[in-house]
Amino acid sequence: MTPARAFSVALVGVEGTIVEVEAAIGGGLPRMVIVGLADAALAEARERCRAAVHAHGLGWPAQLVTVNLSPATLPKAGSHFDLAIVAAVAAADAKFDRAVLERMVLFGELGLDGRVRPVRGLLPALLAALSAGFATAVVPAAQLAEAKLVDGLTLWGVNDLLDLVAVLVGEPPKPPPATEPSAAAEPAGVKDLSDVVGQLAAKWAVEVAAAGRHHLYLHGPPGVGKTLLAERLPGILPDLDKAESLEVSAIHSLAGLPLDGGLIRRPPYADPHHTASLASIVGGGARIAQPGSISRAHRGVLFLDEAPEFSPRVLEALRVPLESGRVVLGRALAQATYPASFQLVLASNPCPCGNAGTPGTQCVCAPMAVRRYGERVSGPILDRIDIRHHLRPMSRSYLKAALGGGEPSAVVAARVAEARDRQRHRLAPYGWSTNGEVPGPALRRRLPLPHGSDLLDEAVARGRLSARGVDKVIRISWTLADLAGVDRPERDHLHTALAMRHGLDLTEVGSGRA
Repeated sequence: MTPARAFSVALVGVEGTIVEVEAAIGGGLPRMVIVGLADAALAEARERCRAAVHAHGLGWPAQLVTVNLSPATLPKAGSHFDLAIVAAVAAADAKFDRAVLERMVLFGELGLDGRVRPVRGLLPALLAALSAGFATAVVPAAQLAEAKLVDGLTLWGVNDLLDLVAVLVGEPPKPPPATEPSAAAEPAGVKDLSDVVGQLAAKWAVEVAAAGRHHLYLHGPPGVGKTLLAERLPGILPDLDKAESLEVSAIHSLAGLPLDGGLIRRPPYADPHHTASLASIVGGGARIAQPGSISRAHRGVLFLDEAPEFSPRVLEALRVPLESGRVVLGRALAQATYPASFQLVLASNPCPCGNAGTPGTQCVCAPMAVRRYGERVSGPILDRIDIRHHLRPMSRSYLKAALGGGEPSAVVAARVAEARDRQRHRLAPYGWSTNGEVPGPALRRRLPLPHGSDLLDEAVARGRLSARGVDKVIRISWTLADLAGVDRPERDHLHTALAMRHGLDLTEVGSGRA
């Protein structure tokens, strides 16, 4: 019989490549062979497909079935090729007109009873199919809502193999009745900045970090509010735009996270435990690397609580992504590139017992232990952090005065949104949207330098700033100016930015809110 073909998509990173699934029948004893660099899950499709077809009494060829996945040199992984394999075999067996498959892509994993199960990476796979010119896609019915996020494709959701047969013979199943979209419910226990008692300077540092997408390091004894502040940072960030939503949603789809509520509109938040492995943070896998926490936090916040407790290899692996906004994971058969433009927030205690340098408490750690604990976050990582802030315990009188609550997140978010609008308007001609994204050369050449640049000269002369640190301070000064509603940073803004960079007490140098 003449070989037939169907189409699916192989994903390496978030990039998809169209895969031609060819099926030929005959030429040997009854069995099924899959060639074309298939991984274990794909190789096991032999049993899944044959059992699913028999479960519905559709009949499987009693001859040699050869399935070729082309291009043969591209590694393929996952169970989402099952529907394409069954369709190609059925077309080769003349069960239906094979011309139906020419502009159609198929995705879905088969159960032994013929049910079609959800698969990972459906959204980026459909985007790849659309860009390759395909017009129709067959997807698991359970993921039809996710598939509808991609405009321009005719979609068929199938619950089982009989639904697939109906689509292929031109009698597709009736779509489910349209339902009115329900209003999104407010998440329970929304974390608000007003929950944090006192710590006005720390809240200001968080607001500046949110406004300019600056990395933040919170340092202080236990119980002063470091984790509380970090958890509330996403709540004052603006919504993602359409392009950012597609990026973030594609990564979450690839990671197997549900998208039942549509595109992800809010900046994501990831807070891995300090025992997390290098592969879980950066991404990893034997054949084709999967996204890690830094990619799941793309366009959002990555919070590393108890930062010195993380493995030094994990912390040092953040160096390149912090600069480039992406992570490249090389494997023997393929190189996967994932976006990783995240806002890093670190939190740490001053020592293992947490009391070093805190008035009124006694540190039980040896001086060498305190030093080693601080050195676990290396200089190169600290140099990539824009804002450093040391939190202190509140006095009893200050605590009583602060118990009335502070500004809610909605008020702070409005100021952040206004500052972001100023940045977007200023940076739009250059292709950036926030101060934290502007490269150093462009920062110095395309934008006017802040007033009072002699402060930078003095800091460099004293060895307090590296070349990267100068750029960080200028970026912070621009964010302070945006929050203040002025067109160019003043000397006070630069002075405050230097204090934020070095973790000085903002109550002593002024807030820079002028």
